[in-house]
Amino acid sequence: MGVDIVTFGCRLNTYESEVMRRETEAAGLGALKDGAIVFNTCAVTGEAVRQARQAIRKARRENPGARIIVTGCAAQTEPASFGAMEEVDLVIGNEDKLKAQSYRALPEFGVNNFEKVRVNDIFEVRETASHMVDAIEGRARAFVQVQNGCDHRCTFCIIPYGRGNSRSVPMGAAVEQVKRLVGNGYNEVVLTGVDLTSYGPDLPGAPTLGRLVKSILRQVPGLARLRLSSIDSIEADDDLMDAIATEPRLMPHFHLSLQHGDNLILKRMKRRHAREDSIRFCENVRALRPDAAFGADIIAGFPTETEAHFENSLRIVDECGLAHVHVFGYSLRAGTPAAKMPQLPKNLIRERARRLREKADHAWRAHMASLAGTAQTVLIERGPLGRTEDFSLVSVDGPAMEPGTLAPVVITGNDGEKLTAHRSMAEAAE
Repeated sequence: MGVDIVTFGCRLNTYESEVMRRETEAAGLGALKDGAIVFNTCAVTGEAVRQARQAIRKARRENPGARIIVTGCAAQTEPASFGAMEEVDLVIGNEDKLKAQSYRALPEFGVNNFEKVRVNDIFEVRETASHMVDAIEGRARAFVQVQNGCDHRCTFCIIPYGRGNSRSVPMGAAVEQVKRLVGNGYNEVVLTGVDLTSYGPDLPGAPTLGRLVKSILRQVPGLARLRLSSIDSIEADDDLMDAIATEPRLMPHFHLSLQHGDNLILKRMKRRHAREDSIRFCENVRALRPDAAFGADIIAGFPTETEAHFENSLRIVDECGLAHVHVFGYSLRAGTPAAKMPQLPKNLIRERARRLREKADHAWRAHMASLAGTAQTVLIERGPLGRTEDFSLVSVDGPAMEPGTLAPVVITGNDGEKLTAHRSMAEAAE
């Protein structure tokens, strides 16, 4: 039957699931009579946890004999609740999920004194190992984990309790992983982490994310495209800004951990930036890289948020010139300071999230319109769909191309949801 890895949440989880796929096979789980299903969960919202539980119950109904293992951030933060699910055979922590030895004793499921919940204190973890992977299953681009954990304690966020404190992968190991993936045919690599711009201070010499980016581009000349997953703009270092200005292989798409557009709410969130800092960062980057596009995470309905506070979130979409906005309705996470603040009615949270999504959709349509007639290079993901350098979604006409192909195109318009494009004449003639 083999091992089935079910992944929820972020790009870091996607990368770690590839490590888990290798380690569970090495541990022999694939030899179990009815196979094993491993759930790599997410804890960022209550909805993410609910979806994981739902998927676990469905998996048990459809695979009555399989061994079900739950890990990831939700398992780390709520081990007892997952352990109490009769569908679950084992719960293991976020750090142990990446080690073959964590799975080797598992054929003993159900014997006397079998310890069903095996979750250690994540804050005892002091370093992040470099876990080499050769490919990312089903992906046109590869992810490389260079950082894990977070030292900040935003009042709404449970993730540090699932990931632990910030820790970085040594530069040399990160470069070698990129070389390995490029050697296996990947044209685009994405650097991932929980708090990516906090990379480096725990390493000898305290390198920065900017130094790492420059080192990768210098030492891996065969890499066509290097992308950053998400950044905290207040932590952008001088080398990163210089790389943005001078390195065309660093993709001009920057996804900001913005969270809100009002300064008082940002303080109550315990964020380290003001709205003016985000606006200034976007202006500075555009001055260095006119083709830059920006994405952001924004939360609607944070506790104590007034209509005036919310209007500032709507305005910052235009003030930062955002193209890709991920909208989250505030989700109460037990154990966080925000959970003790005065909560907004759920229907008001939903309504504000709807209004913010409408604003985000308008911004995306305006961005698509601005690209009409331009020449772009698209990384094909699946079928006719791919992404431009600024991460805009495109449907390319003509013969199908292999995932991972870089295709020069001309943008012909959009269908309201994605760009449309023709392959360039030079490309079509080849």
